[in-house]
Amino acid sequence: MRVLESMLERVLENLAKLSAILAGVLLTVITLMTCVSLIGRNTTGWTIIGDVEITGYVAGAAIALFMPWCQYRRGNIIVDFFTAKASAATHQRMDRLGALLLAIVLALLTWRTSLGGLSAWRSGSGSMMMGLPEWWVFAAMVPALALTALIALVQAARGDRHCGGHSDRQESAP
Repeated sequence: MRVLESMLERVLENLAKLSAILAGVLLTVITLMTCVSLIGRNTTGWTIIGDVEITGYVAGAAIALFMPWCQYRRGNIIVDFFTAKASAATHQRMDRLGALLLAIVLALLTWRTSLGGLSAWRSGSGSMMMGLPEWWVFAAMVPALALTALIALVQAARGDRHCGGHSDRQESAP
C-alpha cells in the first residue's frame, strides 16, 4: 500500500510540476508577445492584432495551470489568527478539512468549467477581434482544475502524510 501511495504522490507531483512549467512558458510567451507589440506600436506603428485577446486567454489558462503546484506545495494562504495556540492535532484536522473543502469547490469548478467549455464549443463563440474559439481556454483550465481537486482530496485523505511531504505552517513559539 505504501508503494502505491508513493507512486501516486510522485505522479501527482510530476503532473503538478508539468502544469506549472506549462503556465510559466505560456506567461513568458505572452510577455514577449506584449513586448514586441508595444515596441512595434511605439516605434513603427505596427502591432500584433488581437494581442489583448490572446493575453486574456493565455493568462486565464495560466492561472488555472499554476493551481495544482500551489496546492501540492500547500502554498495557499492560511490565516491562523484564531488557531495560533491550537495543538498540532487540531491544526492537522483543520488542514485536512480545508483540503477537503477545497477539493469539493474545485470539483464543482471543474464540472462547471467543463459545461462552460462545451457550451462555448457548441455555440461556436469566439473572441471579438480574431474570432479565437473560447472553448480553448476552458479546455486548458479543466485538467488543471481537476488535478488540483485530486491533489487536495489526497491531502485531505492522507493527513500528516500529505502530498508535498511537508507542511509550511510554522509552529508558534510558546
